[in-house]
This record gives sequence, C-alpha cells and structure tokens, in this order.
Amino acid sequence: MATAKKAPAKKAPAKKAAPAKKAAPAKKVAAKKAAPAKKAAPAKKAAPAKKAAPAKKVAAKKAPAKKRTPNAAFMKALTPSAALAAVVGSNPLPRTEVVSKLWTYIKKNNLQDKVNKRMVNADAKLKEIFGKAQVSMFEMAGLIGKHVK
Repeated sequence: MATAKKAPAKKAPAKKAAPAKKAAPAKKVAAKKAAPAKKAAPAKKAAPAKKAAPAKKVAAKKAPAKKRTPNAAFMKALTPSAALAAVVGSNPLPRTEVVSKLWTYIKKNNLQDKVNKRMVNADAKLKEIFGKAQVSMFEMAGLIGKHVK
C-alpha cells in the first residue's frame, strides 16, 4: 500500500505546476508592455558606444607601424672558420647572413631530406661543419655558432 500512496503524490505536484505556468505568461505580457519604453533609452546609449570602439581599433593599428631595430649581436660581422668559409665565403658576415647563405647552398645542392623537410642531409663540406650525416634545421644554428668568431 505504501507504493500506491507514493505514485499519486508524484502526479499531484505536476498538475499544480502546470497551472502556475499558465499564470506566469499573463504577468509577462504586462511586463512586455512596460518594457518598450525602457528599451528606447538604452538603445540611444548603445549607439555612441559603437562609435567609440572603432577609434580604439585605429589606435591599435598605428602602434605596430613602428619598425623594430635589429639586435646588434645579430648584425655584428663574424669571421667564418675554414670549413664554413668553403660554403659561405671567407668574408666576415653577420650571423643572419651566414644562415641565409647556408640555406642557399642546401637548396642549390638538394640536400634537404625529401621525406622530412626539417632534416638536412650533409654532403662532404657540410659534414665538416655539422660533424654528422644528418642534422635538424633547428640544431643547425647551434652548430654554426662553433664555426664563427
């Protein structure tokens, strides 16, 4: 008998909740009628806010227009070792130019690995610089540092 009493108790609150929902929309209709007068005032305030936002974007675009000055350490001319001079030349060059000329040599002689483009296959000249047959392009700059003064 206990289960029979529990089942009707569950159904009864559900029926009470349904009439409450019907009453709520009637109150919302009254609230909606009053709401349009209130919405008109905030709409006027929103329009000037939109005009202010683009001004901030314009200011943000002007800031990156400044040119960055290169680091003096990268622009300092360095003398390559004899092994490196065979690839990039014997004239003193900045570190950035040494790497650039090394990549020119690698692409000219098709030394970049066909399957994994991040790896460089060393020929006889590059093997003297790198010390191994295959080098990652990320460790290449570190290995070049040993061959410039």
